[in-house]
Amino acid sequence: MSDAPWQRTAAAAGLLGRDGTLASTIFAEMTALATRTGAVNLGQGFPDFDGPAVVLEAAQRAIRDGVNQYGPGRGHPDLLEAVAEHHRRWYGLGTTTAEVLVTAGATEALAATMLAYLEPGDEVVVFEPYYDAYAAVAGLAGARIVPIPLTPPTFEPDLERIERAFTSRTRMVIVNSPHNPTGIVFDEDVLREIVRCAERRDALIVTDEVYEHLVYDGRHVPIASIDGARDRLVSIGSGGKTFSTTGWKVGWLVSTPERVTQIVSVKQYLTFVNGAPFQPAIAAGLRMDDEAFDTLAATFARKRDLLTRGLRSVGFTVPDAQAGYFVLAAGSDLGFADATDLARRLPELAGVVGVPLAPFARASRRDLRPWMRFAFCKRDEVLRDAVDRLGALRGLAEATPA
Repeated sequence: MSDAPWQRTAAAAGLLGRDGTLASTIFAEMTALATRTGAVNLGQGFPDFDGPAVVLEAAQRAIRDGVNQYGPGRGHPDLLEAVAEHHRRWYGLGTTTAEVLVTAGATEALAATMLAYLEPGDEVVVFEPYYDAYAAVAGLAGARIVPIPLTPPTFEPDLERIERAFTSRTRMVIVNSPHNPTGIVFDEDVLREIVRCAERRDALIVTDEVYEHLVYDGRHVPIASIDGARDRLVSIGSGGKTFSTTGWKVGWLVSTPERVTQIVSVKQYLTFVNGAPFQPAIAAGLRMDDEAFDTLAATFARKRDLLTRGLRSVGFTVPDAQAGYFVLAAGSDLGFADATDLARRLPELAGVVGVPLAPFARASRRDLRPWMRFAFCKRDEVLRDAVDRLGALRGLAEATPA
């Protein structure tokens, strides 16, 4: 059936082939390529090293202490309090535990929120390229995304495009800053324009702030700090990226108590509860001192610089990543106009895997064709090995047809 939910979801996420079958994602293809060829895999966005000892030890302690069964539906009380403390400490917001809901990662928080409020025919404004779950969950709800293009090489949002994207059918805008996959951070003028447009159209603002502590120049400014935002806001965060514990899938959302109750009515039928011993561990991480957070950011910034220098030395065009786990690189000057083709050839050309930017956008975004995403959330020796291998691409600009 053409309107089956799985097909609608897959089509919205760009996973449905022309023949109506479920196509393999490029991410799975690249992982298989890395395994088959022994290439260094910089396509996957998770660290290959452990996070802070205080976080890991807290999880081990919780397991030993018997925190291994179903917990409260809203989340472990210690994590609820830690998230509220976190918002008060870092952003000066008067957040209380009644405004917090713990979820199975940020993606479940996003899905529960979208399914709670979207109806068929609604529009969801997103910034493109975008995390593919935005389109997938919108499709599951029968809504459609309205992308605002972020244009290379700066990928900075255009204020006029933001205003044009909002219509009478706009129900929600998803604000992903720090942004995946571009690594940009929205400035306050952009945040204020989003709030203004959302107010004018009475739209819900949903934020994806999982990289909030991995900003490399300055500090993260949440849209919750902008006047007029909080009454229509669902802020989503996660401990996975900050503490290098992506497999634990512990996230949260912050909103009004009324909205939290409404979202729980959906969330309880997704996972109900999750990660019992990991929740107090993430709470311990959120309570680390400022120096520990600065050290985490500095560590990832060093890795970013290592990979960025290596890619540029080969001949890639690489914008500065302001935040997150990834750098973007265009191979046009090397003679590679199509990053999807390059991604499939790169394991044999240089023994490295990245992913093209194409799966993060509509097929019509031809300006994104040369761009790839590489993850720098890896051990230094892995990044150095990748940089050394990429040296094989030097001199290919003349030999490789565009």
